Amino acid sequence: MKGPDILGCLCITAVLYGATLTSTSAQEPAKAIHSAPIEGGPISIASQGNFFVVGKYTPTNKGQRMSGQMYVQYQIPAKQTHPYPLLMIHGGGQTGEGYYETPDGREGWATYFLSRGYAVYVVDQVGRGRSGYFPDAYGPTRKPDTSYSIQWFSRQQDTALYPQAKEHTQWPGEGKPGDATFDQFYASQMEDMTNLQQNETLNRAAADALIDKIGPVILLTHSQSGPIGWGIANDRPKSVKGVIAIESSGPPFYNIKDTGAPGWFKYGNKIARPYGLTQTQLTYDPPLVDTSDLKPVEQTKSDKPDIAPCWLQAEPVRKLAALAQVPILMVGSAASYHVPFDLCTSKYLAQAGVKNDFIRLPSVGINGNGHFIMLEKNNLQAAKFVDTWMSKNIH
Repeated sequence: MKGPDILGCLCITAVLYGATLTSTSAQEPAKAIHSAPIEGGPISIASQGNFFVVGKYTPTNKGQRMSGQMYVQYQIPAKQTHPYPLLMIHGGGQTGEGYYETPDGREGWATYFLSRGYAVYVVDQVGRGRSGYFPDAYGPTRKPDTSYSIQWFSRQQDTALYPQAKEHTQWPGEGKPGDATFDQFYASQMEDMTNLQQNETLNRAAADALIDKIGPVILLTHSQSGPIGWGIANDRPKSVKGVIAIESSGPPFYNIKDTGAPGWFKYGNKIARPYGLTQTQLTYDPPLVDTSDLKPVEQTKSDKPDIAPCWLQAEPVRKLAALAQVPILMVGSAASYHVPFDLCTSKYLAQAGVKNDFIRLPSVGINGNGHFIMLEKNNLQAAKFVDTWMSKNIH
């Protein structure tokens, strides 16, 4: 594996009692919450640090400025047992912080995979967190209020706008303001770009540049970063050794609205992802003259009564030849608002010649999850499943 130029061998051993990798003094005020030990015990780290993927300078009326930069934090274990590092990209409203620790202080996915011998690179998306937000370059922002977070992340069962919502049982704590865990989660919610096409464009370019710097990776995405991941794999199919798409944003072409019983689902009238899976260009064979060449067509009947009918390509189908070179695992939960449409993304990939494993966690005995699988009570059970799949399918 090729690392960034600034890598050195620190050869230190870190004994971690919470999943965040901050100093003892920084953790002191949070003893009551951050008390869970690391499952694998002490972790020996050969090297760790941070750097930026450099953006572009642009002239403004206040002088030359940079935009498009991406913050990267990395850790490389002393005993690296996997040849390819994990590159972890968070979803909307989040930063890379969400991969390090759960809001109730348990071990996060970044630390878990580090303990399993993976080098781990975690980014803050362009325009998010430590990457910085520059309104003159990125435009207006969005930030959901607490009601949104309750309805779609922590207490879906209260509103039951889609059939599976009642199965959500794994959110830690009460899931509403005043509960310490919810307060930690909501404190992590960040403003991000309202222009999702721009967000996809900038993050795709920055991640491509990062991979060119550090070498081949396994890409792990969540939610809003899912389409970014499809674009990265399209651009770098030889360097992306696998894609783990956790609750990837979708479905193909049109957004869906959960309306509650009896109809449950309603598609919007405007195409949200003109390239099927993304807002930005994907390489099809035969090539597209225009995105209308994909000729989306809706299934006359859904595969199951409790999921939405899918929008797919009309025949003859164009293939995604670059993506077809990459092993892909799509992970869906038991009770997220994604359940009604995640199968459609998998079907679209398969129709376009892209083999993928679509696994809803209940099918492997992991029940009760909502959208934030990596933060919920059984997060390490899900991480172990992902680890097992990678060991079998990525070489």
